[in-house]
Order: sequence, then structure tokens, then C-alpha cells
Amino acid sequence: MRRLLALLLLVPLVLAALGYANAVSVPEMRQTRIAMRDWPADAAPIRVALLSDIHVQGPDMPPRRLARIVAQVNAAQPDLVLLAGDFVGDRFLRTKDYTAAEMTAPLANLSAPLGVYAVLGNHDHWHDAETATDTIRAALRDARITLLDNDVVQAGPLLLAGAGDSMTDHADVPRIVRQAMRRPGPILAFAHSPDVVPDLPPRFRTVLAGHTHCGQIVLPALGAIVIPSRYGDRFACGVRREGDRSIVVSSGLGTSIVPIRFGAPPDWWLITLGPADAAKR
Repeated sequence: MRRLLALLLLVPLVLAALGYANAVSVPEMRQTRIAMRDWPADAAPIRVALLSDIHVQGPDMPPRRLARIVAQVNAAQPDLVLLAGDFVGDRFLRTKDYTAAEMTAPLANLSAPLGVYAVLGNHDHWHDAETATDTIRAALRDARITLLDNDVVQAGPLLLAGAGDSMTDHADVPRIVRQAMRRPGPILAFAHSPDVVPDLPPRFRTVLAGHTHCGQIVLPALGAIVIPSRYGDRFACGVRREGDRSIVVSSGLGTSIVPIRFGAPPDWWLITLGPADAAKR
């Protein structure tokens, strides 16, 4: 009986240790190629790095770990870096807090000739609402990262559309559409949550997002315990194709609620965008 009780106590500890080891493992660099209509004839393909859900907090994502991830991203030499929100960690089971400046300081070392852009996630809005500050926005600005808040800017050959967070009602799709539709060129949209996808018009054919953590805890036969999306597993993880539209959803780098991962390792994406013939190579 004592051995059985000891085993029953040991199993969850071993599983927790394995889950934590998965959570703090070196993120996988996933890659895909996407053909974009209206790609300028004189423009070379570009490589876009997508990072999401960093959740800087102890124990699993201290700034020093984020600094190592930044070095990994820089080594891939992306042309453009997109940060899809949730820089702030979750209060539950967090062992250490960091200031907004500490959270974003490693990101200042990201290097990309077309720039580094960000949108905010639900945790970022909750943090600033609770503290009645704009510390995340200010910290991103100090790190020389351009925050897009339902804005469209030119980034090389792309019209880059950064949507506000839909979970906290900060997304303003009509504003983005008005800005984008009066300008020519291929549109690359990115948002914290993929839940904005169904609200976008057909010309928005390429959308990048995070938020879902790919489930974070995905059990054999049972699947993900939770997918934080009102569309269920429609945009749960990875590359999804819907007609002419391509959606890429990152698993993210950090964790939420508990610092463990099973079946959904941390990742970031390197996405090659270009004309149809380049995407087929």
C-alpha cells in the first residue's frame, strides 16, 4: 500500500517536471512559404519572423531566456519581425514579476531591415488596465518597436495591418479595412488572436496570429484541454488554409496559468512571402 501511495504521489510530480521541461525547451523554428497575389514584379521574396505569447514571468520565461530566443531569431536573419502580443505573464502560479521595461529590453536587440512591429494581447491590456498605466506601450516604444493599434503601414512590398486584440474588444476591423483598401499591394495582417479572421474581407488573404498556445496541454487521444477561441479548433494551431486565405497561428513562447506544456512545444515561425513561383520553390 505504501508503495502504491508513493507511486500515486510520484506520478504527478514526474509529469509536472516533464511538462516544465517542455515549456522551457528551446523553441522550434517552424517554416512555411505563402504565395501572395499582387506581389510587385520587382520585389524579392521576404522572410517574416512571427513571435507570440512571450509571457515574461518567473519561473519559465525570465528575460535572460527571452534574450536567448532573440539571438535564435536574429540568427535566421528575417527581413521583418512581428510580435503578436501578450508580453505580460499570467498571475496564476507566477514566481516572479518583471517590470514592463525588463520584459521588453531583450526585444530591443531584434534586428530586421524592414522593422520590428507589435500588437498588444489580452494580458497586456489587462495589465495596463489594472495599473491604470500605458507601461507596455511605453516599454515597446523605448525598445524601438513600432506598435500597431488597428493601423496599416508600408513595410517593404507589404501593406502591414496590425489589429487590436479582439478578446478585450480592442480590434477595429473597419478602421483597418478603410486604411488598407485604398492602397495597392499585398496585405499581411497580424493580430494577437486569430478570432479576427472571419471578420476580414477577402483581400486579406494572409493572416498571422498567436493566443491559442496550440492548446498548451494536448493529451493523446483527448486533444487540447482548452483552445481559447470562440471558433473552437478552427484556428487552433499551425498553418490553416481557407479558400484563398492562409492563416498561421503560433504556439507561442511562454505559458499561461501553469508553466507546463504537453504536445504543444514553444515555437516561432519563419514565413517566406513572395509571388506564386517563389512560394513553390
